Amino acid sequence: MCLAVPGEILEIQGDEPGARSGRVRFGGIVKDVNLAFVPEARRGDYVLVHVGFAISRIDEAEAVRIFEYLKEIESDEISR
Repeated sequence: MCLAVPGEILEIQGDEPGARSGRVRFGGIVKDVNLAFVPEARRGDYVLVHVGFAISRIDEAEAVRIFEYLKEIESDEISR
């Protein structure tokens, strides 16, 4: 099973579609992410990221829902 994690694009570098990258915030962590698969993505957009590649855009409500679900999973694991 693969897992993609939502993050918010803080800034974008590069104009070439295959060479675009961005700084993406995942909660309190910021990582560099390849944006080649989401050429329509802009600063402030939320994207799903898998192994360093943004694979799709999602809306903010969906990102928040996923973050809440991940927190729920984490708290269930901690309470075991």
